[in-house]
Amino acid sequence: MAKPEGVVAKPGSSKKYKTGSWRTKKPVFKHDKCTDCRICVMVCPDGVIFGADKEYHADMDFCKGCGICAEECPVNDIEMVLEVR
Repeated sequence: MAKPEGVVAKPGSSKKYKTGSWRTKKPVFKHDKCTDCRICVMVCPDGVIFGADKEYHADMDFCKGCGICAEECPVNDIEMVLEVR
């Protein structure tokens, strides 16, 4: 797996780094208005967003739910929703 843009280490490089279990909100990629700008990939501090051709997703084992991807999406195509377990 290639390193995501803007990060030094691959997400999930060790099982002990799984952080998604304490998240309160999670990003939902709607894929309605995506322009394939990849800003969400570049701004994710954990490098857990992946995809191509306007179909992006986050690795929920490692996503902390910070919401930076949703905040920075220029077309509001990512929504932060309450985590339900």
